[in-house]
Amino acid sequence: MKKLDIYLLRQFITILTMAMLGFVSVFVIVDLIENIDKFIDNSVQLKIIFLFYLYTLPWFFSIGLPMATLIATVFSIGLMAKRNEWTAMKSSGISLYRIAIPLLLAGIVLSFISYELDNNLVTIGNEKVTEIEQKHMRRKTRRNTFRTSKILHDVLLQKHETTHISLAKYSISGMKADNATIVTFENGILTKRIDARKLFWNDSLLLWNMNSYSIRNFDVNGEEINTLISASDTLINANFTPDDITKQFKPPDEMNYKELTERILLLKENGVKTVRWEVARYNKVSFALTSLIVILFGLPLAVSKQKGGLAFAAGMSVFVIFAYYAFIKFGQSLGYKEVLDPFISAWIGNVIFAIGGIILIFSVRK
Repeated sequence: MKKLDIYLLRQFITILTMAMLGFVSVFVIVDLIENIDKFIDNSVQLKIIFLFYLYTLPWFFSIGLPMATLIATVFSIGLMAKRNEWTAMKSSGISLYRIAIPLLLAGIVLSFISYELDNNLVTIGNEKVTEIEQKHMRRKTRRNTFRTSKILHDVLLQKHETTHISLAKYSISGMKADNATIVTFENGILTKRIDARKLFWNDSLLLWNMNSYSIRNFDVNGEEINTLISASDTLINANFTPDDITKQFKPPDEMNYKELTERILLLKENGVKTVRWEVARYNKVSFALTSLIVILFGLPLAVSKQKGGLAFAAGMSVFVIFAYYAFIKFGQSLGYKEVLDPFISAWIGNVIFAIGGIILIFSVRK
C-alpha cells in the first residue's frame, strides 16, 4: 500500500503542477490582453509590467490552486480507472476510502499552503500591484475589482495620536465621506468631537466642506461644555486629507488574518460596524480549505461509470469549481448585506459542498 500511495501521489502532483502552470499562464495572458491598452496609454515600461505580473502571480496561484487540485484528482484517479488499475485494486479488496487517504492528506497540505500563500504573498503582492497602479497607471486604473475598489467602507484613521477619524463610507474618486466622526485628544483627554453626515473635500481651499454637523467641546473632566448643531454647510480643517486615507487605508485583500483581527478590534473600540471585515477574515480560512473540499468531489467523479468517462468527469469538474466559486461569492454578498452572520456567510459554501462531496463518495461503488 505504501508503494501504491507513492504511485498515486506522484501522479497527482505531476498533473497538479501541469494544471497550475496551465491555469496561471492562461490568467496572465488574458489579463495582459485586457490591460495592454492601459499599459500603452500610460506609457508603462516593460520593467514595470514585468513587476506588475510578478506581484500578481501569487493571486493567480491562489485562485488557480483549487481548480488545479480538482483537475489533478479527477485525472490521477480517472487515468487509473481507464487503465483498469482501479478494477485490479477493487478485486484485491482495496476500497475507494483507502485510495482517498493519500489524496485527502495532500488536500490538507494544499489547504495549509493556500492559507499561508493568501495571508502572506497574496496580500503583499496585492499591495504592490495597487502601488504600481497608483504610480504608473493614473489615467486608467486596472479594473474595478475588490483589489482596487473605489468605495471604502468603515475607514478608521489616526493622525499624530491626537486626532481619530472614522468614516462609514468614503469615495476615493469623489473625495467625499458619509457619517464622519472626528475626535480630538490632548494628553489622552477627549477635548472635541465633530460628527457630520457628509464631508466633501474642497481641492482649491484644501479644506473639508461639512454638512449637517455637530461640534461638541469637553473640559478636562470629560464633561460637555458647549455644543453647536447645524444643518447647513461649513468649512473645516480636520487635520487630515484624502491622501492620508488612500495611503494609510488597506483593503481586506491587502491584509492577512492577524491584521484583519487587529483592524476589527480597533474598529469595534471606536463603534464602527465591522461586518465586511469579519466576512473577509473568516474567508481567509474558509477559502484555504477549498482544495480539500474539491478532492471530495473529484474522487467520485473520476470513478463513476458515466457515459463519456474521463471527458465527462473533466467537464463536470469545471462546472463544479465555477459553481463553488459562485456560491462563495454569493455567501459573501449575503454577509456584506447582513442577511447572514459573517461566519455563516464565509462557511456556508464549504459546508454545502463538503456535504455534497461526502454524499457522492457514499453513492458510488467503492
